[in-house]
Amino acid sequence: MSRLKASIWVSAYRKRLELLNIACFVVRHGDDDGGAVLVKLNTLDGQARLYQRSFDLMTGDRAWVVLIEGAEAECDAAISRQAKFDPDLWVLEVEDRAGRHLLDAEGFA
Repeated sequence: MSRLKASIWVSAYRKRLELLNIACFVVRHGDDDGGAVLVKLNTLDGQARLYQRSFDLMTGDRAWVVLIEGAEAECDAAISRQAKFDPDLWVLEVEDRAGRHLLDAEGFA
């Protein structure tokens, strides 16, 4: 199965969020073709949750899992660590007080 280019996935994800008036910013632009994507959910209360896409070797399914959650500064530090060893990394920041991110919606895994 072919994989969707990272830049196309990011564009589609941002558009879907925009339709629901959920703010999403590209904080770090990674490789257009194959860069990994991290999504930081900022609930605008000093707390955040960082998601990464994971691959289940047993089922072949992809799912978004929480890499870290807590104080926003802790999530930012985790992003910095990831970026040091992955120059192709994309980082998106979603801002929503209600905690909506749509990563669990069909088509985004």
